[in-house]
Amino acid sequence: LQLYSVREQCAKDLPGTLKAVAKIGYKGVEFAGYHGRTARELRQMMDDLGLVCCGTHTPYESILAGKLKETVEFNQTLGNKYLIVPWMEGKTKESWVEKAKLFNEVAAKVKADGMFVGYHAHAHDFDKFGEISAWDIFFGGTKAEVIMQLDTSNCRDGGADPVAVLKQYPGRAQTIHLKANGGGAEAVIGEDKVDWPAVFKFCEGAGATKWYIVEHESSKDPLDAVKRCFTALQKMGKV
Repeated sequence: LQLYSVREQCAKDLPGTLKAVAKIGYKGVEFAGYHGRTARELRQMMDDLGLVCCGTHTPYESILAGKLKETVEFNQTLGNKYLIVPWMEGKTKESWVEKAKLFNEVAAKVKADGMFVGYHAHAHDFDKFGEISAWDIFFGGTKAEVIMQLDTSNCRDGGADPVAVLKQYPGRAQTIHLKANGGGAEAVIGEDKVDWPAVFKFCEGAGATKWYIVEHESSKDPLDAVKRCFTALQKMGKV
């Protein structure tokens, strides 16, 4: 589960929310902020519940030269090897080319620590500069080791087809965000318009995906929504 899904609950009671998430049946969590806790405190909470860290959404600034060592050490304590930058912007094609070069450099630096760096999709990443999208400039310019964390909903919001994007970069989606799109605020996986059978077929074949990460941002009852997402995946045989 991407914990951004239950961010307000985490802010009020992180241990209780993690316990509720584990009770639903989730085996891993991806952090989007640490709610004032140290890495050691977070690791203890996860260990106590039998959870593992399947990623962190870590700010762009945290992978730059002055912060990278600290970021690596924090994530080593968490037991996490996926350093995913959740948001970047670029006003020109050249700026995305430069970002690709940076991620290649970071990927080489963290490889010795058994880690990967990656980028998470938002709708604006599919805006085009001429005939090519920012997404394709970036991932077309990065090495295979740079994780492509597609978000099925954000991809559709950007006017792109998640399955087509996945097929364009086989082996790059080591982790993927499963997020419903096209069924309304309360719709969960399978109640929407994402072609889930095609997504799963690719991820379990050429995609070589290691983690399905559920995210649901829009429900009035976030814990209930992520529980319904989990139940949907159970019915699909993915849990």
